[in-house]
Amino acid sequence: MTAATPQLISAALTALNTVVLGKEHQIKLALCTLLANGHLLLEDLPGMGKTTLAHALARVCGLNYNRVQFTSDLLPADLTGVSIFDRDKSTFNFHQGPLFTQIFLADELNRASPKAQSALLEAMEEQQVSVDGTAHPLPSPFFVIATQNPQSQSGTFPLPESQLDRFLLRISLGYPDPAAERQLLKGLSGRNVSDKLPQVLSEGRLKALQSLVPQVRMTDTLLDYVQRLIAATRQSEHCQVGLSPRGAQALVRSAQSWALLQARSHVLPEDVQAVFVAVAGHRLVGRQELHDEQLARRILSEVDVIGNG
Repeated sequence: MTAATPQLISAALTALNTVVLGKEHQIKLALCTLLANGHLLLEDLPGMGKTTLAHALARVCGLNYNRVQFTSDLLPADLTGVSIFDRDKSTFNFHQGPLFTQIFLADELNRASPKAQSALLEAMEEQQVSVDGTAHPLPSPFFVIATQNPQSQSGTFPLPESQLDRFLLRISLGYPDPAAERQLLKGLSGRNVSDKLPQVLSEGRLKALQSLVPQVRMTDTLLDYVQRLIAATRQSEHCQVGLSPRGAQALVRSAQSWALLQARSHVLPEDVQAVFVAVAGHRLVGRQELHDEQLARRILSEVDVIGNG
């Protein structure tokens, strides 16, 4: 970690907090996901600032940005692109779709059909898309921010577990507090402010920060704590499906990234606790009345930092 790292991270967080007011923890989680080289799922009601946050992240990080509104008639080719025949050269030329960007906002992902949703899977996992048997690499860094409305809203398709697992974290912004809402009503934040945000990072600086995340140290004692949390999700009577090995790796990587946000080169139990609900909530399947974040919070409260054995 260089001496400039804490200043860069602090400046980025300060800029983002001028756009999405009163959501410091959620903004940290969003930046944590980007630094960990993962993908972010934003689940909330319409009009909560999800799109504004995505646009602000792109501005602050100096990255290319595309947004696609997902609808029931969206086709996979609308995302990946198509090969078009050139009569003069008698060849097919590939025309890139909107996925070929550095920050891709899949707005209202669960309003698209499962076939369109699945078009994102290869892009998110492999950082490439395949069209007509040819693989086309996506830009680097490649960061997907997907928003989804609650399933209780009409016209939504639930995301399958395999796709949910591709998102490193899931967060919800929620309603603003009265002070933040007053500033919103005065026009002191939102999209009109995000268009004027300074570029704090760059592609090179962001990649340098991302390379620091795996170097953040985790002691064996802390890994024991992580494994007890993972085991609890698999053994709990309230869980039908616990965290997979990929989910366990996501928890470690997210905790390392969160520690880096705190300007530390080592992970503390508080770092694991800060990200656990966002990592585990969308991956757990409950048996009874507890679901998602409620289930994750319960497990977090039941597992001691120091084991009994």
